[in-house]
Amino acid sequence: MHVAVIGLGAMGRRIAGRLTPTGHSVTVWSRRSTVDLPGVRVVHSPADAARGADVVITMVSDGAALRAVVVGEDGLAAGLGDGATVVQMSTVDIAAAQWLSQSLPAGVGLLDVPVLGSIVEADAGTLVLLIGGDDDIVAACEPVLRVLGTQHRVGGLGAGTAAKLVANNALFGVIGVLGECLALAESFGLSADAAFEILDRTPLQAQARRRRPAITEDQYPPRFALDTALKDAGLIAASAREGGIDARLSAAMATWLSDASGKGFGGLDYTAVLAYIRHRRPR
Repeated sequence: MHVAVIGLGAMGRRIAGRLTPTGHSVTVWSRRSTVDLPGVRVVHSPADAARGADVVITMVSDGAALRAVVVGEDGLAAGLGDGATVVQMSTVDIAAAQWLSQSLPAGVGLLDVPVLGSIVEADAGTLVLLIGGDDDIVAACEPVLRVLGTQHRVGGLGAGTAAKLVANNALFGVIGVLGECLALAESFGLSADAAFEILDRTPLQAQARRRRPAITEDQYPPRFALDTALKDAGLIAASAREGGIDARLSAAMATWLSDASGKGFGGLDYTAVLAYIRHRRPR
C-alpha cells in the first residue's frame, strides 16, 4: 500500500521505519528540515504527502497540531483522494477526534487508533492499537496495522481516543501511588529492600518491579516524556469536567506532573515523577 506518515517525532519516525521494509511505499512529512529515514520519500507539505496515498497516518503532538496539518491549502485534507483512509494515532481529546471526522472530504475513511506503548514497542512492532471505526475500513487497513502491533477493536469512531485516555489515566495514577508509597517508606526509615518486598505483596507489584531499576539508578531516559504525559493528564482532566465526573485522584496526579515539569523534569521520562515525589520535601 502507499502510506503517508504525517509527523516524525519519536513515534512517527519509528512507525515510518517499521513500514518501509515490509513492501509498503512510504511518504513522509515533518516540520523538521531534514529527515534521516532510508527508503522513504520526503515531501514539503501534508497535502503533498496525502496525494495518492491509500492510508495517511497522523502522529502529532496534540489537537492543535492535528488541526494544523489537516486544514488549509497545504493541509492533508487538500491532498486526499477518494477511497483513502486517515488513521489518526495522536493522543488528542474527544472533541479533536470528532472535529477530524467532520473535516475530511467525502469518500475518505477514518479510523482513530491511538496506541499503548512507546519507542521500544514502536521499533519492535508490538504497539497495542486501540481501534475505533468501521469494520470494513479496519479490514482495508489491516496490511498496515498488523505491521505496527496488535489490534484491539474498542468501538466506533472516537472510542480509540476514549480508550487511550482511560488507559493513560490508570498509568499515571499507579505511578503516583507508587511514588508516594516509596516516599512514605523512606520517611519511616524502611530500607529500599524492605519497601519493595512489601510492595511485591500488593496490587503495585508489577509496577514496583518494573520501575525499581530506574529508581535505584536514578536514571529516567525519555521514552514517554513527562511533558507529554502532563499534556495527556490535562486532556483527561478536561474530559472528566465535561462529563461531570469527579476525578479527584486524577487531578491530584496531574499536579505532581505539573510540579515536576516546573522543576525541570519535563524532558525526562514521565516516570521521573517518582524521583520528584520521593525527593521533594515541604518547605
